[in-house]
Amino acid sequence: MIKNDAWIARIAEEGMIKPFAPHLIRKVENFSVISYGLSSFGYDIRLSPKDFRTFRHIPGTIINPKDFNPENLEPARLHRDKDGEYFILPGHSYGLGVALEYLEVPDNITVLCIGKSTYCRCGIIANLSPAESGWRGHLTLEFSNASPADARIYANEGVVQLLFLEGEPCEVSYAARQGKYQDQSESVTLAKV
Repeated sequence: MIKNDAWIARIAEEGMIKPFAPHLIRKVENFSVISYGLSSFGYDIRLSPKDFRTFRHIPGTIINPKDFNPENLEPARLHRDKDGEYFILPGHSYGLGVALEYLEVPDNITVLCIGKSTYCRCGIIANLSPAESGWRGHLTLEFSNASPADARIYANEGVVQLLFLEGEPCEVSYAARQGKYQDQSESVTLAKV
């Protein structure tokens, strides 16, 4: 069953989401932002300004998830103007960022991450993995720019929505099996085997 705002708020106050915004925020100090915080059946998390990387082509190299070469990623510069802080994701490219919020997923919950419609309408696809029961840390966020135009991805503003699905408690949680992506910091975590 998908969990609603009352459940999310109650469990978030117990430490599931830090920091936690108890309602959807659209303005900060009279400044419009891409919304983040609690919604009817989800929670919109923000992109951290601390780390964003884009893939670059290195002639003769192939991206290998079993032996990932960090040289294939280029740190993106954080820009700032009247609209806020943002990273630039070049057209037809792929980038990795990290969630500002820290999550601790309960043992009977799996979290699905989906793209926000504001970005979807601009050709930005959020390609995110689930956060399994017992997972904790800052999510590494993956974005594709399907548009030929360069696009802004705003830091400190909403980028993806989390949906919380409840099931019977599993026999072995992500924490219990010591998953390889457990306890991610507020920086991009690269592919591991």
